[in-house]
Amino acid sequence: MKNIQREDIKLISRHSNMTELEVERLLKENVYNNKEMWQKFLRLFFITLGVGFATAGIIFFFAYNWADLHKFAKIGMTEALVITTTIVALLPKINQNIRNIILTGAAFLVGVLFAVFGQIYQTGANAYDFFLAWTLFITLWVVISNFALLWLLFIVLINTTFILYTEQVAKDWDELLIGTIIFCINTIALISSFLLQNSKKAFNIPIWFTHILALGCAVIATLGMMTVIFDDHETFSLLFTILVLTTYTLGIWHGLNSKSIFYLSVIPLSIISILTALLINFSTDGGMFLFVSLFVIGSVTMVIMSLINLQKKWKNEN
Repeated sequence: MKNIQREDIKLISRHSNMTELEVERLLKENVYNNKEMWQKFLRLFFITLGVGFATAGIIFFFAYNWADLHKFAKIGMTEALVITTTIVALLPKINQNIRNIILTGAAFLVGVLFAVFGQIYQTGANAYDFFLAWTLFITLWVVISNFALLWLLFIVLINTTFILYTEQVAKDWDELLIGTIIFCINTIALISSFLLQNSKKAFNIPIWFTHILALGCAVIATLGMMTVIFDDHETFSLLFTILVLTTYTLGIWHGLNSKSIFYLSVIPLSIISILTALLINFSTDGGMFLFVSLFVIGSVTMVIMSLINLQKKWKNEN
């Protein structure tokens, strides 16, 4: 039998005459991480740490020695580093995970290259131009590598580019319109990751990637709803509220179907924050603050008790 989970072993041991030694052997073979898994994890961890520190070291090197370096040395060294890391990532004998980690480091160096170029020649471009160019020039690497960390960098760059564009060019855009677009961008990325994960093709999307995207969507939704409550936006408030309610409904449905405590805890926490802001908007006297405190304590307690009951129910179903 393949893909035996911890719950399966507990269920089998509960309804059979398996000894403790047999249960322990099954756990070691199918659940516990062995020596090879730990070695693989540590190897990837230290490689990631090394690439990250090397990239940070390069950035600080240019920052500290900026005045003493010739402009051609600055650009030449950065280009050489980008080319070298890209060539190393293309070597056929390198493990796929190590290749993707090195390529992620090269993607960061592309940003360093554009920053160095902009500082030397003082192009006068807006900050969003820098991040837009950075995003465009690593798009091919992101698509080809299909690496979660590189995709996360890509999504962060898209968000940063759009936010800087609204601050430097589209200054007359409504604040809630900006929040609505950012929320849609991240929600589309989150839903796409779910669809790709459940498609017929094998897409290995780690759970931490979807959790980070979901947490980002929840933060944007919470801040946006607080903007609706406190600033009395009329133009896009209804649209944003409908989008948030729809997304939260889908998120709770997904959490119940996938038995994921993460979504069933993040979404209620966001709703509690929004309702707290709504209550404070009604009144700011001492009595309201006391009621809000009791409301937060009571609602959080109810959410925790509901999650505990759900976990017990799921365990009994297994």
